[in-house]
Parts: sequence; C-alpha cells; structure tokens
Amino acid sequence: MGDCDSTISEVEGEENLIAAARHIVKALGSNKKLTFSARKTLAELGSQLSTMAALNETKGVGVSEIEDRLYAVEEKILSWEEDQSMIWDSGPEEASEYLNAADEARKLTERLESLCLNKDDDEYKLLHRAHNVLQKAMERLEEEFSHMLVENRQPFEPEHVSFRSSEEDVLDEGSIISFGDESIEDSLQRDSLSRASEEYILDLVHPDVIPELRCIANLMFNSNYDQECYQAYSSARKDALDECLFILEMEKLSIEDVLKMEWVSLNSKIKRWVRTMKIFVRVYLASEKCLSHQIFGELGAVCVDSFVEASKASMLQLLNFGEAMSIGPHQPEKLSRILDMYEVLSDLLPDIDALYSDEVGSPVRIECHEVLSRLGDSVRATFLEFKNAIASNVSTNPFAGGGIHHLTRYVMNYVKILTDYCEILNFLLKDHDEDDPSSLSPDMSPTKEEENKSSISPMARHLRSIASILESNLDGKSKLYKDASLQHFFLMNNIYYMAQKVKGSELRHIFGDEWIRKCNWKFQQHAMNYERASWSSILSLLKDEGIQNPGSNSISKTLLKERIRSFYIAFEETYKTQTSWLIPDHQLREDLRISTSLKVIQAYRTFVGRHGSLLSDKHIKYTADDLESFLLDLFEGSPKSLQNSHRR
Repeated sequence: MGDCDSTISEVEGEENLIAAARHIVKALGSNKKLTFSARKTLAELGSQLSTMAALNETKGVGVSEIEDRLYAVEEKILSWEEDQSMIWDSGPEEASEYLNAADEARKLTERLESLCLNKDDDEYKLLHRAHNVLQKAMERLEEEFSHMLVENRQPFEPEHVSFRSSEEDVLDEGSIISFGDESIEDSLQRDSLSRASEEYILDLVHPDVIPELRCIANLMFNSNYDQECYQAYSSARKDALDECLFILEMEKLSIEDVLKMEWVSLNSKIKRWVRTMKIFVRVYLASEKCLSHQIFGELGAVCVDSFVEASKASMLQLLNFGEAMSIGPHQPEKLSRILDMYEVLSDLLPDIDALYSDEVGSPVRIECHEVLSRLGDSVRATFLEFKNAIASNVSTNPFAGGGIHHLTRYVMNYVKILTDYCEILNFLLKDHDEDDPSSLSPDMSPTKEEENKSSISPMARHLRSIASILESNLDGKSKLYKDASLQHFFLMNNIYYMAQKVKGSELRHIFGDEWIRKCNWKFQQHAMNYERASWSSILSLLKDEGIQNPGSNSISKTLLKERIRSFYIAFEETYKTQTSWLIPDHQLREDLRISTSLKVIQAYRTFVGRHGSLLSDKHIKYTADDLESFLLDLFEGSPKSLQNSHRR
C-alpha cells in the first residue's frame, strides 16, 4: 500500500498541471492536419488525464465511505434494471439523477483501481462489485442512447430540398440499334437540375435531445465504453441513412443486377441516381457530419470516425452503381446518361473530399475518384462505339419516299443533346484523337478561317467526325435506289436536315459557319442533280429537234402530236412517282416545287405557244396552269395518278 499512497500524494499537487495539459490536448485534438494515429494517442492521453482528475476528486475518501457511496449508486442503477420504460422518458430530473449515479460509479471504480488491491483483500471484492455496477449503468446508457437516436429521428422530406428535373422520370426507349424512334429528341432530353438549396443543413435528430446525447457519449467514453457508444451510434445512423436512400427510391443493386437490367428501367434509375447524389451528399451527409460533431465534438477524432462509419456503406452503395455503369456495355444510348453521372460526381468531388478528408475516410474518397475516372473512360469508349454504330448501320432496302432517314434524325438529335456537355467532353476527349486516328476524316481538317483563329475544340473535331461518318453512311444508303433522281433526292433531304439542325441550335458554335456553308452547297448540288435526272429527259420532249418533216424545216403535225403525247405520258408517270416522295421540311418542299415549276411550265408554255396552231384542243390535254397545279402535289408522300383525269 505504501507505493500506492505515495502515487496518490504525488497527484494531489498536480491539479493545475492536469488542467493545463487537458487544455493542450483538446486544442491539438481539434487540429484536422494531425494524422489519425496522433489524434488517437491524444484522445487516450485525454482519457488518462480525466482519470487523474477523478483521482484528485476522491483522494481523501476512505474505503468505508467508498462502500457507502457505492451502495447508494448501486441502488439507483439497479432500480432501473427491471423497469421496461426508458429513463429519459421519465423526465429531466430522473435522467440527471441516473447520469450522476453512473458518473459516480465511474469515479468510484477508478478510485478503487488506484488502490493497487490484492485479490484477497475485501477492497478487491468491492472493486469487482463497482465494475458490475458500472457495466450495468453503461449497458443501460447504451440502450438509452440508441433509443433517443431512433425515437427522435426527424422525418426526411426530400421534396423540400430536392433537385427536380423538368420532367419526372419519363421513360424512353430511344436506341441506336433501331434508329426508329421519331421522338428521339424528346427521349434524349437532359434533366435540368436545379442548384437551389444545395447548401442545406437538416436537423436529423430533434435538437432538444442533442445535449443529452452528448452527455451520455462523454460519460461512456470517459468510462472506457467508447466502442459500445460508437457502435450504438453507427448502427442507429446507418439505419437512418438506409431509410434516406429508401425514401429517395435508391434500392440496393449489385453490379450483376445493374448489368442485367433493361435499358428502360436502367435509364430511370440513372436519372434518380443523379438527383439522389446531389441531395444525399450536399444535404444529408453534410447534415450527418454536423450531427456527429454536435454529439462527439468534444471527443476529438471520434467525431470523424463515427460519421465515416455511419455513412460509408451508403456512400459506397451509391458509388457501386456508378461503377456498374462504367463497366457495362458501351451502348450509345447510354452516353448522355453516363455524362450526367460523370458531371454530378465531378461536381460533388470537392464536397466528398471535404466530408471524408481524414485518413479514416480515405477509402470512400479514393473510391469516388476511381469511379469518376472509370466513368470518364466509359464516356470515351461509348463515344467511339457511337461512331462505330453509325458507320456499321446497314440497310438492305431503300428508305421509302426518299425522306429523312431515322439514322439521320437520331444522330443529329443525339449530337444536339451533347452540346449540354461541351466542357466535360472537351476535357475527356482532349487527348483522344491520338488514341482514335479514325476519329478525324479528311473533311474535318481545319479551314484557313479556323487556322487564323484558335484551333477547333476536341468536341468540335469529334462531332464533325460523326457528321462525316453519317454522311458517308447515307451516301451508301442512297445507292440502294435504282432511280438516280431519287438517290439525289434522298441525299438532298438528309443533308438539308443536318444543316438545319446545326444552324438552328448551339451546334452552330461547334460546327462553325464554314461547315454550314459546305453543307448548304452539298444539298443544293443534290437538288440540282435531282432536277436534271428527273426532268431533263421530259423537258427534251418540248424541244423542236426531231419533229421536222424529212428534208424540210417545217414541223410535222404527226411527229408534233406524238411528241406532245409522249410529254404527257412522261409527266403523268413522274407525277405518279414523285407524289409518293416526301420532303418533310415545308420550306425545302416549296423551294423545290417552285424551281421545278419554273423550268417545266416555262418550257411547256413556250412549246405550246410556238406550235399551238398545229394542234387542236383535243391534243392539248393540260393547260400550263393545270401542270403548275399538279406540280404542287409533289413531295407530299401520298401517291396520286393523272392517267384517267380530264383537263381541269
């Protein structure tokens, strides 16, 4: 006993030293730059200082007095053993008394431990008894702690802080495989995510119980029941975080589940994931870390550890979905959705790095960076696959009516949507040209105008490349038509559509006016070639060559009648054929009708006017006005016939 008494006497004169040391430990413990191990050591030192302070408080207490005090504490603690109700539900006075009794049990246990007892001493039995009382008190406090966390959980109402899209989960089925969705522009519309209320701290637990939770946590940690408190907190908050994800409709899916999912369902889940990430990280996790600080803020590193332990599983669940998307098939219809995922994760990266800045949070932080990198790789691979899909899209039959092919509509609406991701795509495609030499075609070389300015962006190069691949594919599809005029008609329609899509959208700034001028020139050339192929042979029937009498310059009435009859037959056949052809664009349709009408009507008026005296009314089947009216029926996509018609 002599050594123990000596130790106690040395402690008696150290109150000021202990207080100063505890102040230093607390200050150092709040330093976020310290390593996890250093902060843990400081926490342990703080606990030892608390023990020394407790020894000072009880240094003058005798064993008999300790036994009396222990008896009183024991009576209080055991009085709640059989009671099924919760102490903190009985009112603040009862809760305070129980907390004081538990703290007294801690002090008495520490005092008895300091006496260096032998197993044969009566005091040792007293120590064993004190341990039992303290254990029962800590077990009850753990139960009360968990109960308060669960029962005082605040309801999570995401509609108050959500980042809504302009349309709620519209399911789309647009697919590069079929290119048959006429509503592809609508189906590929990007979510418009509001950035309102992004910095929003919620009270996840009712504020009134925070001081009580903090008192219980401090006492349990001071009593060396830190693991029990830590685990109780983590378990309760894990459940709360799981409930949050459930409310946000983010179900737990394995990578295998995601890879097996149909695109319609997967597309909806990606949209939900994008919105959930913003709410979960910027609102819920920020609030979760705040709650952890409110309860464990006085205990140093425990504050960070408890937050990470509680939130890690939920965060990794969300990142697991991102990883599944990055390793799945690189189907082109997924590109805009993967870009949405990349964008939101990239945007949230500083928030996640800040939330998990300590060493204990590094697994989440590292996983987040890795998933972002994999999503970037997936974007590049999907972009390349999109090009391959366009190039390899094969048709076995000509496109009916020579209108705008589904492939053209899909691709141009697709690249139009990609303008929303200029910054991301320029970043991700910056060094991709070297990896994919086929990405640039000869048509894509910079113009002098561009060389005089800054070099074109990576995204511009790749979108021009896509347009070039599409044009090459359309050229191959045009060869399926046996009629040369319909080949040019088809290319005119599709190239005009491409030009209009670029000219009337943000694509204009990416493709540039020079590209639009080239495109306009191309479709005008095809329009001119169509007219030549369709009408040159018909208009040649309205020329005088071949209708003169042999050996004379006079016109043969017989040959003239035969010539005008041949013209009507050719015109009627062209009318019947080309009323079934389609020009969807109203302006282009009108322009081509006017151009064709000017040539045909002028030639017809001239021919009939010159030779009308040699022809009777029965030979003049149609007037010029009739023909002009007939030409207005062309390119509507509805076949008509004039073979049995009479003069209008």
